[in-house]
Amino acid sequence: MRKTFMTGAFLLLLLLLAAYSSEARLQSCKPSGKIMGKKPPPGQCNQENNSDCCQAGELYTTYKCSPAVSGTTKAVLTINSFEKGGDGGGPSECDNKYHSDDTPVVALSTGWYNGGSRCLKNIIISANGQSVTAKVVDECDSTMGCDKDHDYQPPCPNNIVDASKAVWKALGVPEDDWGELDITWSDA
Repeated sequence: MRKTFMTGAFLLLLLLLAAYSSEARLQSCKPSGKIMGKKPPPGQCNQENNSDCCQAGELYTTYKCSPAVSGTTKAVLTINSFEKGGDGGGPSECDNKYHSDDTPVVALSTGWYNGGSRCLKNIIISANGQSVTAKVVDECDSTMGCDKDHDYQPPCPNNIVDASKAVWKALGVPEDDWGELDITWSDA
């Protein structure tokens, strides 16, 4: 009887641990903090592609994580220029270069960028009945923003695939609809 009780208690403990770790994984991507917006100096926030500029006194949510990656990870596609002088700011994080808007390249939210582990690797983006392969060249920073390094733009949400015009064209999205689009993506 004692052996049966011990086995049952052990199994119950394992079940509780499995439930706890599953619950923790589901809740592991919560906001990590907030930053206070500052008014950009005149002419310092590039609003190409309708980019937002930080507003003085507004609080912006930051994240150190992104939702778990699966075979069809849900995300929001946004538009970004990776060209010199574009709204992407400085050169891309992965290779310290600028990229043509005619090349299918993306920046991923901080958690998905994962410290650069996806740098210069391809992902497959699907939406609008189409798919396109794009190269990860940059981070869409979810932890910082509202400063010169981030072109005075707010931090990215944690579920962003920030894409060049080439990606939008390949997905067959009419130019008037460029801006935000629900997509799925996966590692290639």
